[in-house]
Formats: sequence, C-alpha cells, structure tokens
Amino acid sequence: MQTFTANAKKITPGIILCIAIVLIGILISDLLGGWINQLQGLPEASKSPISSIFVAIVIGLLIRNLIGLHETFQAGVTFSIKFILKFGIILLGIRLSFIDVIKLGAWGIPIILICVMTGLIVTLWFTNRLNQSHRLGSLIAAGTGICGVTAIVAITPGIKANDEEVAYAIANITLFGIIAMFAYPYLAFYLFSDDPIRAGLFLGTSIHETAQVAGASLIYFQAFGIDQVIETATITKLTRNVLIIAVVPLLSYYYLKNRNRNSSTSKADAKKWYQLIPLFVIGFLIVAVIRSIGDAGVDYQGLAFGTLQEDTWKNLTSSISTFSSTYLLGIAMAGVGLSTNLAVFKGLGYKPFIIGLVASITVTLVALTMVTLLGGLIQL
Repeated sequence: MQTFTANAKKITPGIILCIAIVLIGILISDLLGGWINQLQGLPEASKSPISSIFVAIVIGLLIRNLIGLHETFQAGVTFSIKFILKFGIILLGIRLSFIDVIKLGAWGIPIILICVMTGLIVTLWFTNRLNQSHRLGSLIAAGTGICGVTAIVAITPGIKANDEEVAYAIANITLFGIIAMFAYPYLAFYLFSDDPIRAGLFLGTSIHETAQVAGASLIYFQAFGIDQVIETATITKLTRNVLIIAVVPLLSYYYLKNRNRNSSTSKADAKKWYQLIPLFVIGFLIVAVIRSIGDAGVDYQGLAFGTLQEDTWKNLTSSISTFSSTYLLGIAMAGVGLSTNLAVFKGLGYKPFIIGLVASITVTLVALTMVTLLGGLIQL
C-alpha cells in the first residue's frame, strides 16, 4: 500500500501537467477550428478540423524546448505515454461499429481496402527508397491510410516509435489533411457532380482524419446543397477506421521483420506472428465488438443489450469516445510533446515531408480511380 501511495505521488504532478495542456489544447483547437469553419461558411457548432491532440503536442514541445521539463514531472509524463495511451486506444474501439461496414456492401469495402493497402505499400516502399526510418514511414503510412492521429497513436507501441517520430508524423498528416479538407470538396464536385455517393466515397477514402472528412462533407453540402454526401463520407470513413485492427499487427510485423533482418537476432529470439498482436489491440477489438452488438440491438429491437434506449446508448458511446480520443489520448500526446527535443527534427530534414506528400497523393489517386470504376455500383 505504501509503495502504491508513493508511486501515485510520484506520477501525479506529471499527469496534472498533461491534463492542463490538454484543456488548453481543446480551447485553442476550438478557437482555431471555429475561425476556419467560419471562413468556409460552416455552422458555428461544426466540429473543429484542428485536432486538439496536435495542439497539445505543440504546447508540450514549446514547454520542453523553451522552459524545460523539471524532474518533478518526468515520472507522470512517462506514465502517460506508456499506460494512459494504451488504455485510451482500448476505449477507442467504442467508435467502431461493424454495422457501418455492412452498409457499404460488396463494392464499397473493396474500394476502401485497395485504397488503404496501396497507400501503405507505396508509402513504405518510398520510405525505403529515401533511406528513412521504418518506424517513421509506418507512422505516416498508417496516419494517411487509416485514420490520421488515431492510427499513428495506435501503431506507436507496436513498432516502438520514439516521441520525435510520433510528433513529426502527426504534424505531417495534419498539414496534408487540412489542405485536403479545403480542396477536395470542390474537386469531388468537379469530378462527380451528378453522383453524391461517388463524391462521398472519395472524401471518405482520401482525407486523413474523421473530423476533417466531416468538415469536407459539410463544405460540400454548404457549397452545393447535396446532403447525401455527408452520410456516404461518414460511413466510408468509419469503415476505413475499422481496418486499424488489421493494420496495427501488420505494421508491427513489418517493423520487426526489418529490424531482425538488419540485426543479429537469432531465429529462436524472433517473434511469431501471433506475438505481434499487442494486448491493447485485442482490448480495442473487444470494445468494438461490444459497440457492434449494441448497435445491432438498437437496429432490430430498439434497445441495446435489451435494456438501453437508443438515445441512452448513443450518448454512452459518444461520451466514452470523447473521453478516450480527446482526453486520454490527449494526455498521452501532451506527454509526447513534453518528452521531445526539437533539435532532433533538424536531423530528419525534408525527406519525411516528401514521404507524407507522396502518401497523400497516392491515396488520392487510387481513391479517384477506384471510386470512378466501382462507385456507381453502390447504393446506400
């Protein structure tokens, strides 16, 4: 008991500092996001396209590099990165319902799979060509191909990425995601003006963050008055998010395979494929299954698990999602910022930026091609 109390006292100051940074990050994110939404003529209540997690990292970076991190906070910051991060990822499973996957049908899922896998393969290949870190390439590939910051955070423990790589990857995909959010609604209308399903599929498969997809679809609706794009883009993006379950162990395998190839690791020490699936991913999957069962109950009986009304179930899942994605992951990423020395970025140079650009262009071109070929077969 005394040991527990001593450890709690040791980590508390660092956790409190991370929480404070998260709250400030949310405030700044809302202010910046409101200004950006206003520029696009979106409703005042629209979700901010600026990730509060990204803002938290920036604040942490500024504190670490301008003021410095006192020893008092170090234990709590480390705890946030190692333990709060994984718990947050587990709870993120509540955002994913396999019912959404079924809605897209036989043709929508192949479009998403091909876009995601092509993006991952090209990004990792290009990373090798530029002789960059496999870990950094994997983070950018996951963030671009799956779901932005969430995917980067989820893949980090499995590939042992360091704080600098995480911060750079998040900054990278945030930049390109915001550019896409502004530009792609108009590109989608130019290419698919007579087909809102194709337009929604394109937005949902080519833009990184869920919030950015929502923002892009709202811009499309505000500009062109076609609301079906919003539903299609949202379902497409949520289905794409589900692939995080497979991509985390896949990229973990890719990283360890390359590490073992370039080291003296013996066959006896090499991990089997099933050992590459982190426990937090299994927890994530279990929570996603719980969400799917609850949604199925609402769809068929009007009650989740035979007891919860539809509104109560939606409020519960929404609250858990917000708690995990905004607060728990925000605390962990504030810790990443506080642990990162900006001097490291000088050594990374411009090549990771080029990797992010190539990844974004690849996903966009493949999405355009697949949506053009197969989008007309989908009915929602």
